[in-house]
Amino acid sequence: MAPKESAGTELLLRSFERRFLAARGLRSFPWQSLEAELRDSSDSELLRDILQKTVKHPLCVKHPPSVKYAWCFLSELIKKHEAVHMDPLDELYEALAEILMAKESTQGHRSYLLPLGGSVTLSESTAIISHGTTGLVTWDAALYLAEWAIENPAAFTHRTVLELGSGAGLTGLAICKMCHPRAYIFSDCHSRVLEQLRRNVLLNGLSLGADVTANSDSPRVTVAQLDWDVATVPQLSAFQPDVVIAADVLYCPEAILSLVGVLQRLAACREHQRAPEVYVAFTVRNPETCQLFTTELGRAGITWEAEPRHDQKLFPYEEHLEMAILKLTL
Repeated sequence: MAPKESAGTELLLRSFERRFLAARGLRSFPWQSLEAELRDSSDSELLRDILQKTVKHPLCVKHPPSVKYAWCFLSELIKKHEAVHMDPLDELYEALAEILMAKESTQGHRSYLLPLGGSVTLSESTAIISHGTTGLVTWDAALYLAEWAIENPAAFTHRTVLELGSGAGLTGLAICKMCHPRAYIFSDCHSRVLEQLRRNVLLNGLSLGADVTANSDSPRVTVAQLDWDVATVPQLSAFQPDVVIAADVLYCPEAILSLVGVLQRLAACREHQRAPEVYVAFTVRNPETCQLFTTELGRAGITWEAEPRHDQKLFPYEEHLEMAILKLTL
């Protein structure tokens, strides 16, 4: 758990750095340059600015991240400050004291800023594996697919989108807020994941199902229980998706076989109509797993092509990871 929190801390600082650069019309500079900026700063305004854009940001105050995450972040910031300044900054230590007095929870919040001023806030488990599932946290390919969707909104605008294995809901919530789908169906098979998905949909100001009014600009949002191994053609036909997406679901051979099976049944739903477009995003952790996926697609008669890497990086994730999005033709 500790390495993930530490990595998340650095990513959050890097996220601030990108925004800091954009405000100055710059493209990029090394991570170490934050220390250089602190060293060159004649006062503490830079650190106060960082605090206001992170732990003191209104989103973080309203929906706080995990105590451990905030503690790691502030500790790192204090270390960088102390490395270049002799005098302590009271605001830093006051913020850390508040965190130390807070009670740790099994749930925390993560907030992601969207272009044009919006945001997505998620309630997530503080553990990678919880209640027998990894679906209670956001994984890197979900962030990568959300970035691609925001850069390619026409793929979703005024269309019905079915997401397989929605997890915490980041990708779908970003699409609902940025791409104007007609309807969006979050789906998963785990009861705890479904409960958290419903909470996250409501947390982000969206309504579920019949709560959406006819003149609303928001899509019709549904959270559906969907077990790939037992889902029938009639059940899948009821969704009537124009687009199907999935992120970080190629984690084992069994999941790959189940995914290909449900895609075959989705193809059968529209025998006399155009099949839905399918986009699957994944992190290349094991090349053999990716090879198995493309092999099984070929056996099922499903063709694929890799989407070009997109330009914009909006969200913090490990930059060295190899990620891909395949467009499938059912």
